[in-house]
Amino acid sequence: MDSRNRLRFAPSPTGYLHVGGARTALFNWLFVKHYGGQFLLRVEDTDRARSTEASTRAIFEGLEWLGLTWDEEVVYQGANLERHRADAARLLERGAAYRCFCTPDEIDARRKEAEAAGDAFKYDRRCDRLTADEVARRVSAGMPHVLRFRVPEGETSWDDLVHGVITFPNKDIEDFVVLRSDATPIYNMAVVSDDIAMRITLVMRGDDHISNTPKQIMLYEALEAPLPRFAHLPMIHGLDGKKLSKRHGATAVGDYRHMGILPQAMLNFLALLGWSPGNDIEVMTVPEMIDLFTVEGLSKKAAIFDPKKLEWMNGQHLSLLTSKSLAPLVTDALVEAGAATREELEDRNAWLISLIDLLKVRSRTIDDIVRQAMPYLSEHVTYDAEAVAKQWKDRAATVELLSSVRNTLSAVNRWEPQQIEDALRSDAERRGVGAGKLFQPLRVALTGLTVSAGIFDVLVLLGRDRSLARIDDAMNYLREGMALGA
Repeated sequence: MDSRNRLRFAPSPTGYLHVGGARTALFNWLFVKHYGGQFLLRVEDTDRARSTEASTRAIFEGLEWLGLTWDEEVVYQGANLERHRADAARLLERGAAYRCFCTPDEIDARRKEAEAAGDAFKYDRRCDRLTADEVARRVSAGMPHVLRFRVPEGETSWDDLVHGVITFPNKDIEDFVVLRSDATPIYNMAVVSDDIAMRITLVMRGDDHISNTPKQIMLYEALEAPLPRFAHLPMIHGLDGKKLSKRHGATAVGDYRHMGILPQAMLNFLALLGWSPGNDIEVMTVPEMIDLFTVEGLSKKAAIFDPKKLEWMNGQHLSLLTSKSLAPLVTDALVEAGAATREELEDRNAWLISLIDLLKVRSRTIDDIVRQAMPYLSEHVTYDAEAVAKQWKDRAATVELLSSVRNTLSAVNRWEPQQIEDALRSDAERRGVGAGKLFQPLRVALTGLTVSAGIFDVLVLLGRDRSLARIDDAMNYLREGMALGA
């Protein structure tokens, strides 16, 4: 395979970039990156009622966030209407299509008759039996009509790169419409016309399009255009085995971006939905995916979208990144969450990187880092009810303990982990208790939680003044509770 490979991703701008669409775009992109060629983008905006600029923008933003850049200018299907009509006219000239004057109401009535008789409805070609003179008379009289493709006898088959040879008996396919009565093309007509013009050599898409493929092959052959190869990717299902939809949770790529998923983790996760690199490899960088990608690794079976697996994958990619490279992403998320201003974080860049160092090991997403970072950025903390009930049972004893800890910490010369640890462990020994008995109530005072990074690292990152202020806040909270009889 070489640089003459031309593949396209052709979304309809009627919504956001769905994870299924992103997976299709990724496989097309990986194919040309591995085998050579061009990855093209076509916006199928012929549905004027549902296509929006906002959706087009969202699709572009989703692809750009994932890094799936295209190699030529974007093609807008709606701009190619005249070529679609010209190709349909060529079908008519060559006898591959004919004018059908049956109205939608007439077709519907015949369909209902067939259903009532227990038969499958199929257009009976009655308009194909009209004489040339009668057709001319109706056209000159301005009678509305569609163009129907005349399905030939025999069968239509192709060697699918995913499924192998697929064959459709042509008798099961009715003469399908290629041009509506308003002279706009039906989907299959527009797609084939565009793919021919764009010189597409491989059509890689979801296997929900398999039923369209025999019709499209017939159109290619009738237009005497070279056939591309086809590859139909397995559908993506939710954990319940049903087609992925909004009932399974977020399905738009942009939602995962805002949930703190890294683009490289999303790509890695999507790549494994219908493809395997072999050797039980799961976590891959983008260059590794390009290197390992082959059509032989594509699967026929439906893929399962597991959000927990995506979170795990994201955690793996978080751990591969340096805290310095994560800092801009975390900064954006903290600013969006209202935790700090961009200027504050940029002024404390070294501190922020140290904080990310501390938090990323317990995080699976950028949002996890943001949640854990809140106690380090806010003036005061909110105490988790379970943490208070578990670690501050005896309020009077806890106030006395925290007061002692405060005195110990205020006397520490250098605010460094080892100095702090030595001082606190000495305090625990003097009190005749295990260090944990001292550290856990202190952790709640500092963070409001029972789980955090190492207590000495927490103290260092909070700084002496804020740490002592947090202990004061905790003692005041406990004293107020005692005064109220809590």
